[in-house]
Amino acid sequence: MNEDNLNMEIRKFLKNVGISSQRIIENGVLEANNKGILKLGDEIEVEMNLSIKSLEIKNTISGKIRID
Repeated sequence: MNEDNLNMEIRKFLKNVGISSQRIIENGVLEANNKGILKLGDEIEVEMNLSIKSLEIKNTISGKIRID
């Protein structure tokens, strides 16, 4: 297995995940803010689910984003 190639392929995938996820979070927060649902100092709980179907791997990463 070419580990350098694997690393590059993973990085390309994660870059796409990061950009897409950031847009979704930003749009959701901006929309909620415009509707008055969020206020300064609020924290939103976020969760990212990763699954690798062919390897039957699932993982969840949880966190919070503070609105300032």
